[in-house]
Amino acid sequence: MAGGAAALAAAAGGLAVLVTLTAVGWITAPHVGLGGGLAGVLRSAGVLWLVAHHVEVTVRGVGRIGLLPLGLVLLPGVLLERAGRWMTHGGHVTRLRHVGYAALAIALPYALFTGAVAVASRTPAASASLWQAVIAGFLLALLAGGLGAARALAPWRKLAALLPPRPRSVVLGMVTALAVLTACGALLAGASLAVHLHAYRQAVTSLSPGPAGSALLLIAGLSYLPNSVIWAIAYLLGPGFSFGLGTGVAPSASALGAVPAFPLLAALPAGTKAAFPPWLGFFVLAAPYLAGALAGLMTVRIAPTPTLEAAPLWGLLTGSLAGVVIGFGAKLSGGPLGAGRLASVGPSGAEVALVAVLEVGVTAAVVAGAANWLLLRHHIRKLAVPARQHARAGLAPAAVVPQTRDETDDAGGHRIYYDPWAGQRGD
Repeated sequence: MAGGAAALAAAAGGLAVLVTLTAVGWITAPHVGLGGGLAGVLRSAGVLWLVAHHVEVTVRGVGRIGLLPLGLVLLPGVLLERAGRWMTHGGHVTRLRHVGYAALAIALPYALFTGAVAVASRTPAASASLWQAVIAGFLLALLAGGLGAARALAPWRKLAALLPPRPRSVVLGMVTALAVLTACGALLAGASLAVHLHAYRQAVTSLSPGPAGSALLLIAGLSYLPNSVIWAIAYLLGPGFSFGLGTGVAPSASALGAVPAFPLLAALPAGTKAAFPPWLGFFVLAAPYLAGALAGLMTVRIAPTPTLEAAPLWGLLTGSLAGVVIGFGAKLSGGPLGAGRLASVGPSGAEVALVAVLEVGVTAAVVAGAANWLLLRHHIRKLAVPARQHARAGLAPAAVVPQTRDETDDAGGHRIYYDPWAGQRGD
């Protein structure tokens, strides 16, 4: 019952925010045709709430709308994270091993609620996918609610310490690679928008949104910023992305057709030539290799291995996992905009993942192997210093007195402990 109350509170909070934004848009621009007065506003807000869970919408006469803003997922994600924290603060969860139960207690009723909203918000003009609503609601509540419950019980450092050294090194190395690529992608997206600022202003002026419409347009642009960062990462990796059938945006050149009048799309590079000079292109395209190098270094620094052949394999695993995550994000960042020419928008998840594995993964493997070899060499030299000092002083190396004897012929593997000074006591 506590999980159901937390799920209902999180869902109601998200719906309240989106109903308010939808009502503002309906009041300031009644000609958009939400239909049915207040009932139409509520249904539209319900569809928008499902879009915040990355649920596709089918519009009659247009087709599937799958190019959804990833930034809008933060709204239900934050509310569900707070719901997980409330479960712990209310005394329902006191141990980390019970976090999974708390997450399930929130996720199951939340999934039922998202399915109910998908059914209730259907109209002859538009309908959200029911199965996507149930699955997306369950997964988002499970992850965000579980994270909130875990974070309320322990800080990040303690949660990371729960992992053994080897898995922790792989996870932190993967996070390092993703952080570097995200920072470079955000920098590239922001630079492109700054270069095309004049086109952005022209797009806003052509829409004539008014004060309230400008605010809503700004919110819409901010909600698509994570999509633009992922597209910029795909651009850095090389495959780029498309904006319609027969189009492509890549570091070498771009081929774009007609683009919708959305101001954020003004940042797309257009032209048959490269968007930047060769000297700058070298630094731009070197970002994935930098991410792989730091990932391999982080993997080895946390958990070095005495086997030289194993370090490159762990680095390759770290970079490959980062590539898979990038490919999954590329898949989520794109989608169709109807059944016409814009049926294919965004990067290809499979291509981006494969190229990321080749660039980030291989670089991480090489750097991990080299760093592990240097680290072992440094420790060997450090251990050899006392032996050389004893040799120069004419002293024999300190003898190591054995304290245990391992009887390997014994099936039980028992150990015999003895006192090496027993014969000196005169017993």
